[in-house]
Amino acid sequence: MLSDYLPVLLLAGLVVAFGVLSLAASSVLRPHHPTPAKSAPYECGITPEGLPATERFPVKFYIVAMLFIIFDIEAIFLYPWAVAFRGLGLFGLVEMLVFLALVFVAYLYVWQKGGLDWEASGRSVTHSDRTRFTPLAPSVERGPGERPVGS
Repeated sequence: MLSDYLPVLLLAGLVVAFGVLSLAASSVLRPHHPTPAKSAPYECGITPEGLPATERFPVKFYIVAMLFIIFDIEAIFLYPWAVAFRGLGLFGLVEMLVFLALVFVAYLYVWQKGGLDWEASGRSVTHSDRTRFTPLAPSVERGPGERPVGS
């Protein structure tokens, strides 16, 4: 019985070993010359403006990401059910309707709690908030008469 799983375990071990070796090699072989410009976030080739990288993102972004994953997994469960629908009969139909009802109740709960309402709570970032910070890469010089975006 264990011999049936041996190729899978061997492949999993190789995957983990390759990942660990890749991370170790990249940390050993990389150049170690940090500068302020290299530490600044990349913004399409222009001088970084706006919120610093240390600013926390609102939790609502993560809530939306988790909701996307939950409803994406729900859609994944719908595909095999749709393929095997005729063979499952009435029991399969009722089971999927209960599953969809539970997901719908969860959606209504999140909606009622304000998980989908961007203006309900928390501080929203305005244009003045984005422009009040200084650039993060002081080594990048602006030419005469150039102003930061949004000023």
